[in-house]
Amino acid sequence: MTQKMLKFVDVQRETPEKRDAADRVQDFGEIYREYITEKAETQAARCSQCGVPYCQSGCPLHNNIPDWLKLTAEGRLEEAYEISQATNTFPEICGRICPQDRLCEGNCVIEQAGHGTVTIGAVEKYITDTAWEQGWVKPTKPKRERAESVGIIGAGPGGLAAADALRRKGFQVVVYDRYDRAGGLLVYGIPSFKLEKDAVSRRIDQLEQSGVKFKLNCTVGEDVSFTDLRASHAAVLIATGVYKTREVGGPGAGINGVVQALDYLTASNRVGFGDEVGAYEDGSLNAAGKNVVVIGGGDTAMDCVRTAVRQGATSVTCLYRRDRANMPGSQREVSNAEEEGVVFDWLSAPKAFFGDNRVTKVRAIRMRLGPPDATGRQSPEEVPNSEYDLDAQLAIQALGFEPEELPKLWGVEGLEVTRWGTIQADFRTKETSLPGVYAAGDIVRGASLVVWAIRDGREAADAIAKHIDAQAAVAAE
Repeated sequence: MTQKMLKFVDVQRETPEKRDAADRVQDFGEIYREYITEKAETQAARCSQCGVPYCQSGCPLHNNIPDWLKLTAEGRLEEAYEISQATNTFPEICGRICPQDRLCEGNCVIEQAGHGTVTIGAVEKYITDTAWEQGWVKPTKPKRERAESVGIIGAGPGGLAAADALRRKGFQVVVYDRYDRAGGLLVYGIPSFKLEKDAVSRRIDQLEQSGVKFKLNCTVGEDVSFTDLRASHAAVLIATGVYKTREVGGPGAGINGVVQALDYLTASNRVGFGDEVGAYEDGSLNAAGKNVVVIGGGDTAMDCVRTAVRQGATSVTCLYRRDRANMPGSQREVSNAEEEGVVFDWLSAPKAFFGDNRVTKVRAIRMRLGPPDATGRQSPEEVPNSEYDLDAQLAIQALGFEPEELPKLWGVEGLEVTRWGTIQADFRTKETSLPGVYAAGDIVRGASLVVWAIRDGREAADAIAKHIDAQAAVAAE
């Protein structure tokens, strides 16, 4: 059989075709087109099949990337999907939104050798999208049903990953979420041009067909007590994520038109679902015809600037207090935003907001990078007498998220938290200070990546299964 792999010397790296910027800003469709079969096989064949796969170690899920690249190159796509699905609950979602440039592709051996990384994310997306088209993705059918049930608080990626893993083990699973749709930030936080919502909804449908029950519009502490949840289930998993937004502060920060990123993105995504959103219709959370300033340098800020462009903003400027090399967001997303007309004002930070009934200007100040802080990262400091003004009828704060005070909100005693407010849980077992209560995802590690939430959810499911088995063994004695 002819060698299919190690083509990286002869075959150049080629990503899926990207829609022209002038075309893609007219809608919220995904910007990357799908690989055709021949292109996916050719690009997968560039993998060097190295003895120590750094791409795999660079992936939080430790996906068997060289294996499914080889199977793709050989045209064995159904097997490639099975290998991909074995370690990743949602490979088509990770293929779309993971910052591969910082994870698997950033650790690719041939990238380090100057040949250009294998397009791992695009191939991963292609494999699973093909699996859906071909009907290879099936509802879960456990080998045996278990009587024990597990309650999961939060229908984001961590909670959904845990729900899938627990159903495969035969447990009865109920997911509680305060929103009207399951998916968490996958649905309401991430724009459709990065993750079309059909990719999420079909996974939700699959979980429902597998026997997972969803109780939506259900707020713990209001519609159901945490005590009742513990009494109703053999174990409870807290996978709420972090939704409390950080404030810019400063003079005028409370004026109309200075809004939070999550409110803005949620409104946009709801409109995409066809929902009536009053704050969008009246212009409060709509960038159309406005000069927009977005404050922050993470992926949420990138989502905001690119959403504003699509809503028809007159101009979009991103203020970030550090330089491009030190921003936390994906460099790929920055490049996409620049192509779409976003202006990046590096080494700048807001000082005040001006306007009578609504914001009209943002006063900013130039920054410079000073000595490193305790983490080794250079601390930004203001440049004296460098203030300047930007016209703005909408200012969006995208400074990240913090945990809500869950013990207080839920009226729970004994649920310990860290000094950052995240739930304190064992690193290996995910168990909290309360017996039979586990926590996973951002509510434990702080705002992080979807892929980490998936890993945490899967690991929590394994720990919960062991806990329930141990309890059953004791009861049988």
